[in-house]
Amino acid sequence: MTKKTILLIEDNNDIRENTAEILEMTGYAVLTAENGKVGVEKALETRPDLVVCDIMMPVLDGYGVLHIFNQNPRLAGVPFIFLTAKTERADLRRGMELGADDYLTKPFDESELLSAVAGRLARFQHLRPDYPATPAGVHDFLADARQAGGLEGLLAERRHHVLPRRHILYAEGDEATRLYFVQSGRVKVSKTTAGGKELITALHGPGEFLGYQVLLAGTCHHDSAVTLDEAEILYIPAADFHQLLLGNPEVSRRFVRLLVGQVQQQDEQRLDLAYSSLRRRVADTLLYLHARQQQLSPADPRIPLGRDDMAALIGTAPESLSRTLSEFRQDGIVELAPGSVHLLHPEKLHGSSW
Repeated sequence: MTKKTILLIEDNNDIRENTAEILEMTGYAVLTAENGKVGVEKALETRPDLVVCDIMMPVLDGYGVLHIFNQNPRLAGVPFIFLTAKTERADLRRGMELGADDYLTKPFDESELLSAVAGRLARFQHLRPDYPATPAGVHDFLADARQAGGLEGLLAERRHHVLPRRHILYAEGDEATRLYFVQSGRVKVSKTTAGGKELITALHGPGEFLGYQVLLAGTCHHDSAVTLDEAEILYIPAADFHQLLLGNPEVSRRFVRLLVGQVQQQDEQRLDLAYSSLRRRVADTLLYLHARQQQLSPADPRIPLGRDDMAALIGTAPESLSRTLSEFRQDGIVELAPGSVHLLHPEKLHGSSW
């Protein structure tokens, strides 16, 4: 088993040597630095698993070290314990606002030191480097985040809501009170144009979040979300959402990575729809919906989406969509039925230059 590496930054020689000796005797690999500048340099050479850092130091104090760690992608998220002889509340509050994980007040005894170090390392070892954007992956992340980030209240009353088809999750103008996670089923997100027409801006399936943009912006919903079929949705209150983002740097980084992957996929889809011909847009949408249907229900290849909804997703009139689908049907690519489309030959839609 690989030793955990601890970076000890302390300007007092006696405290630094004694603390390093205790940590090494316990089985940790220890890097030492006599000031913050040297400590940052050593961290950039060897990323530590945890930092124990004095606050009041020459050259660069502990607050400066923590600030650099937070701003550097290679160091962000490393657990941080401050050593301080100062116990004023203002100093403690400043450190916590910067993201410190714990404090040890000097003088401290051996048991206090080892308990703090073991506690911080135990919290962070439960987080994996990456979590798949699937229902199982997201649930694993939420469970690990609750333990690793000290978010004891996170999803304490976690409950899935089984919602019927055409259930409104939220409407334009509603107050944003929660984050939504799709466990099963599909949810369409749409906006109403000035002319009163519906424009579908996104389709969400299992493993995807929705509603986080307005929670970040602190605004009301600027679109509507409706279930397309029976769906199982997890509600995450706004307070828990903000805990995931702000409560712990490492938890936040994993959570943002999940969200960013989803946003990139949606942006690519919108870009393709914006600059392609109608036939290309219909073809790409059919391929996208076909892939989604294989994830949702591999045994049923039919795409259960009405013409109006599909037209709203593509951004065209239902009549124009119907003409294009009829051409695809004549070419033997699709089979049409009321309320569904069966893509018979997806390979014929790949790479076509229409």
